[in-house]
Amino acid sequence: MPTEVALLESRALRVEQMGRVDVLGKVKSLVMLPDGIHLRAEDVARYFEVSTEVIKKVTQRHRAEVSENGLRLLRGSDLRELHRDMLSLWSGEEVESYPQAVTQLTLYTRRTVLNVAMLLRDSDIARCVRTYLLDAEQDLRAGYASLEHRVTRVENCLAGVGSALQELGPVLNRMSHRLDSLDRRVDITHQVVGAMSVRLGHLSEDIVRIDGRMDDLARYLKDLSRRDKQR
Repeated sequence: MPTEVALLESRALRVEQMGRVDVLGKVKSLVMLPDGIHLRAEDVARYFEVSTEVIKKVTQRHRAEVSENGLRLLRGSDLRELHRDMLSLWSGEEVESYPQAVTQLTLYTRRTVLNVAMLLRDSDIARCVRTYLLDAEQDLRAGYASLEHRVTRVENCLAGVGSALQELGPVLNRMSHRLDSLDRRVDITHQVVGAMSVRLGHLSEDIVRIDGRMDDLARYLKDLSRRDKQR
């Protein structure tokens, strides 16, 4: 896990944290310009509770880095356009509080302020921001570790399932062969039962014919007996 000193010294570590601008609002409220996007150097100084000169010195020492993270220097027509936009957004308020006489103006964004928080050593607010960042990093790493542990457990379970399925394969094959054999035996049994049913049907017809012949024989014997008596 990175330390506060590592965060102050390593630009690569700071780059990894640049998406966490939400941390700023958890430490202290930012006072933005009317556009809700930019801040002036004095606004950034008030946030970190240091002098404007301290902010300017940090910005100057790390000019390339903070410029990559949203720092803008406005002059000429760009500055005049910003004045017009700010004054229109600030309509109905004390416009005298907005600096219009400057020839250039440095603007910061939330991303730039976060960058400054990871560079500014002598500010309790900046230290709080770094603490939030590092705590969030620790929680994230712990979450990854927990997730990795759970994934490992799932992989182990799946490996056991794979072995069980490999062992179950031959058993299922044997059961399939036995079921096929049983199906054939059932088919043969059906055929035998069908043949027996046919033969029983023929036997029933034979019995009916025998019954008829027995009835004829009985009537014939009665006739003979009656004739003998008459003699």
